[in-house]
Formats: sequence, C-alpha cells, structure tokens
Amino acid sequence: MIKETGMTKVSILQFPGTNCEYDTQHAFEKLGATTEIIWHKSETIPKDTNLLVIAGGFSYGDYLRSGAIARFSPIMNAVTKYANNSGKILGICNGFQILTEAGLLPGALKRNENLHFISKHHHLRVIDNDNIFLEKLNNDDVLNIPIAHHDGNYFIDKDGLKKLEQNNQILLKYSDKNGNTKNPNGSIDSIAGICDKEKNIFGLMPHPERAIELILGSNDGVKMLQGFLRA
Repeated sequence: MIKETGMTKVSILQFPGTNCEYDTQHAFEKLGATTEIIWHKSETIPKDTNLLVIAGGFSYGDYLRSGAIARFSPIMNAVTKYANNSGKILGICNGFQILTEAGLLPGALKRNENLHFISKHHHLRVIDNDNIFLEKLNNDDVLNIPIAHHDGNYFIDKDGLKKLEQNNQILLKYSDKNGNTKNPNGSIDSIAGICDKEKNIFGLMPHPERAIELILGSNDGVKMLQGFLRA
C-alpha cells in the first residue's frame, strides 16, 4: 500500500467501551499518519492535531442512548472548541452517535428498524465528494464497507432533511453492489453518512477503518481515509 507523503497527526478519542480505537490507529498509521489516543477525561486536544477521530464502540455501554453519556465527558468541551475553530472531525459509528448527541451534527441515530444488531459488509454509494473526506472518490462510486451497529437508523425531520439536501451534506447512502438503494437499518432516505454545513465535521455508521486490506474483505476504506491525509 502506498503511503501518503507528509505527517498528518490524527488524534483518536477513547471512552469507556470504545473498541475501535486501535483499528483506527492501525488504519491511519498504515496510511502514513502519526496517531495519538486521547482518554476521555483529558480536557485538551493536542495542538498538532490535523484530524480528530471519535472511534466506534459502545461508549458507556450504550446506556440511555448510544453516545448520550459520552457527550458529557470532559473531553467534549475541547471537541466543541476544536470544531468551532474549523478543526476536522470524523465520527465513526458510535462516534457519529456522539456527534449527533453533542449537537455537532444534525439528526439522531435510533434503534435499527428490525431491532437486531447488524454486522456485515454492506455497499455504499457516494452521493457528494465535494469535501476533504471523499474527494479521492467520484460521485456514484460504490464501496464495500463493514457495518456493525444496533442503533444505526438515522433520523431527521423533513425540514432538516431538506437542509441536508440543499447544502450537499448527505455524503453516503446504503446501496447494493450496483448502486441501487438497499437499506439495512431503516435510515431515512437510506443515509449512511453526513457532514456539517461547513464540511469540517463528518459522521458515518459504516467502518472504513475495517476496510483497508483485501485480506479483511475489502480495501475500499483506503480512499475514504486518504482524503484527510493531503498535505
């Protein structure tokens, strides 16, 4: 695998119950970044951080709602400050849930429509690549990325959905291998990933960090994560 040039610094948050921090660290280091794992009781984010990742897992055991308790961890004040200063943030799975609970991304993640935990590879269609996250991909590209969630059913009201569409904030939708809609969890409009209006904060339920080597079933996550590593 060809590594990116430069030394992007990726800081990865760790909460009680986080279980994807080391997968995320491995993925970004394999792509040439330097990484640091930040415990949730820290009150600051390293100043040399180029990308802050809120990794997947089950923070606080997903009690109350997924991400609802983590939203009040000491580190989240620093996360909000980092976001307000145009810092780049990527929330994966539970990280996406935490970002919505914190109000840094619109909408909410509900229990899957079938009420079951889902763990499998699933295809995604790129909806909008006009952002640093997906700039190395083309619109309508189809990716094969693992999903693993119980509360991945994205919801937003009609007005909110209209704003997402108007501002090109919908990044990814669930599909089949041909790019046709195939919704695994009931998400409104089959949405799998979004960003904020300024396109600095990104959230998705699928796990690109688990799709960086063919031996794992897919390397389609490489081009997703590489977007953050540009000089």
